[in-house]
Amino acid sequence: MNLTLKRIQHVGIPVTNLARSIAFYAQLGFENVMSSSFEFNGGQGSVAMMQSGEIIIEIYQMPESELSEIKNRKDGHVDHIAFDVENIDEAFEQLKTAGFAILEEAPVFLPFWKNGCKYFNIKGPDGERLEYNQIL
Repeated sequence: MNLTLKRIQHVGIPVTNLARSIAFYAQLGFENVMSSSFEFNGGQGSVAMMQSGEIIIEIYQMPESELSEIKNRKDGHVDHIAFDVENIDEAFEQLKTAGFAILEEAPVFLPFWKNGCKYFNIKGPDGERLEYNQIL
């Protein structure tokens, strides 16, 4: 397989109150460089990409109907690690051909950033999600 990863693109963290989390990360020196909404299971979620230097943390709030799992856990957790790739379709085909457990049927478009992005996830041996992402 000839899949070139450019860098870790972001680390995704689910939150229960996006505005509170934006303020928290801003106090740590992060700047909100992208905000958007997204649909999930018929509900509306919100996301912010918080950047400090080359580090990007994606904080996102799921729709209200999906928040119980996040609210009931005792500790926060990292939801996924995202890798930046140059060609999302090529990365998808290479990982699919190699037999990795891909969670989406095809790369998914999101209206994030100026021109959107496409992503897909694979599942690691202990259930961790590794996201492959291309900002368009």
